[in-house]
Amino acid sequence: MSAGDETGGDFTGGNVNEVARVGDTVRRTSGPWTPTIHALLAWVRAQGVQRLPTPLGVDDRGREVLSYLAGETAGWPVPAWVWEPGTAKDAGALLRSWHDATRTFSLTSAVWRMPAHEPAEVICLNDVAPYNMVHDGEQLVGFIDVDMASPGPRAWDLAYLAYRICGWCQDMPAPPAGSSRDARLAHLLDSYGRDAAPSVPDLMRTMRHRLHDLADWTEEHARTTGAHHLLDHAAMYRRDAARLT
Repeated sequence: MSAGDETGGDFTGGNVNEVARVGDTVRRTSGPWTPTIHALLAWVRAQGVQRLPTPLGVDDRGREVLSYLAGETAGWPVPAWVWEPGTAKDAGALLRSWHDATRTFSLTSAVWRMPAHEPAEVICLNDVAPYNMVHDGEQLVGFIDVDMASPGPRAWDLAYLAYRICGWCQDMPAPPAGSSRDARLAHLLDSYGRDAAPSVPDLMRTMRHRLHDLADWTEEHARTTGAHHLLDHAAMYRRDAARLT
């Protein structure tokens, strides 16, 4: 593919953003939050956390430009690598590295797409899940889609990651064979680091709160954009939260 070509596939028609690949870059819908997110990405990468897109500015159509990470993201049906122990290990360790690197990021004049949550311990990705991970068939390459980031507690990200890769999510059911949800969760928290991870009861309470918050946001986004198909997602989040209860 030449640098001037655009391709679709998994790169177009997202639920929140329009995304296109152009050569070795990805072009995405930008907004008032884009300068903050690009500064954040540059900051975290400068701290040594490299498994993230490189921010490359804005193109002549006003889209943000990011480097392309080669590999597969998890769609449906869910690929087998999502449930491999190495994925939870890599994801937990990378999320810890991201969180630790963001602690010293200046919040002065920052503009966020998503609301902050207290306590603002770190900058949360807010959407860390297999569909925002890139995997090369052997290991996790990195995280993508950072534009939803905003300040919040570590548990806010860990709860959603656990929801998606430990088997609680209705549209990402874990295979019947293999480890249990609790065992997957323990593996994830171990890889993140128990010294900074919340307790399991605290994380489960956060997961319920997180799902209701996400359902509220999704319903409002569907109302303001006309993307009414997202209401099905909101209903799923509420059903999953009820099952947790």
